Amino acid sequence: MTYTVSITSQGQISLPIQIRRKFFKTNKALVSLKNGGVFIEPVQSFSKLKGSLKTSRSASFDETRKAFEEYLANEGKGVGS
Repeated sequence: MTYTVSITSQGQISLPIQIRRKFFKTNKALVSLKNGGVFIEPVQSFSKLKGSLKTSRSASFDETRKAFEEYLANEGKGVGS
């Protein structure tokens, strides 16, 4: 499926409804360059991951969120893969 979309002067695009309904049940996405194109991948909501991260100590919500955001930033750059 291929769609033509507009890009605003702010660099924003709107994903067609068919794509949003099928792939994006979240309001976050990773955007990366692959093979000369732009790749957009949905990111799970942080709150849906509650209890899925195991640690050796109890971390505060802020510490856990910061660690998760750093993980996503590195995952998007291909670090650790």
